This record gives sequence, C-alpha cells and structure tokens, in this order.
Amino acid sequence: MQLILYSKPGCHLCEGLQEKLEQIQNLSFELEIRDITTREDWFAAYEYEVPVIYLSNRRGAEEEEKLLPRPSPRASVQQLEQMLRKYLAN
Repeated sequence: MQLILYSKPGCHLCEGLQEKLEQIQNLSFELEIRDITTREDWFAAYEYEVPVIYLSNRRGAEEEEKLLPRPSPRASVQQLEQMLRKYLAN
C-alpha cells in the first residue's frame, strides 16, 4: 500500500502530518511526499488544500488514487492509524 502526501515547504500542517504518518508502526505502507511547488498541475490543484492524502493502489499497469479525508491537526498518531485502517478495509 502507498500513501501519497501532497505538501509544500514551510507548511506546518504538512510537516506535522508527515511526522505522525512516519510514526505509525502497526500498518505497512510506503509514504510518498509530493512537493506541490515542483509541478504546476499539483500547485494549481492543491495550493490552498495541503496537506492532502491519497491512498494509491497499483493493480498491474493501472494505478488508482483515492482521496482520503484530511485528519485533524490535533489527531494523535493512534487516531491517524485508526482512520487509515478504516480506509484500508474498503
């Protein structure tokens, strides 16, 4: 499983979420950080929305990305893990 975090430099919400995602130990996933300032299309889509998380599923040559709800900045690592488990079960 892969999670994609759209982020930008200097975004404290992005940094906080990234730190929490990196602390999750009971779920196996790969975390890809995408800096929206590196591509115009990402910047246009997420300039005012970051942090944004997608769950990416690769099936053969196809890749499906599912937008996940933004967790509260106050969510603990445990709460974030519980939220992710909910979406992994689907």
